Amino acid sequence: MHQDTEALVVLCLRLARFKKDNKELLTYLLFEANDNDAYVANIKQDISAQFGAMNAGNSYFIKKTLRKILSITTKFIQYSGSELVKIELLFHYCTCMLQMDVIFHRNAVIANLYWNQRKKIMKAISTLHEDLQYDFSRRLEALPLQLWEPL
Repeated sequence: MHQDTEALVVLCLRLARFKKDNKELLTYLLFEANDNDAYVANIKQDISAQFGAMNAGNSYFIKKTLRKILSITTKFIQYSGSELVKIELLFHYCTCMLQMDVIFHRNAVIANLYWNQRKKIMKAISTLHEDLQYDFSRRLEALPLQLWEPL
């Protein structure tokens, strides 16, 4: 079924009127899909800002905020649909986690969260071309294997 340009514009505007996710996806497709590097840089800034604003006074709030940041990151990864974007953003997420001033060995949930993201990075790297696999594997080796034994 083919639609003319005017009908497509009407459909897109109707789609954008509803859920926030639809608006964000439409914004990505219209304005940011052409430049993945700028898109990744913007998301990295957003992730860093959210880590900076984290309430680190209580482990409950730390876990809750980490999950919220991860869900937002995952949503932006899904918008792009690119394994390279996925790897870059998850690397940044793990790096920000390691830079937090939190004692990880006291909280298995936080350590498992880190461990699971690291596994996702490894899986995404395995789908890339050999040259990119080598480059990203070297970066992955720079991250600690684990904060401690996952549960």
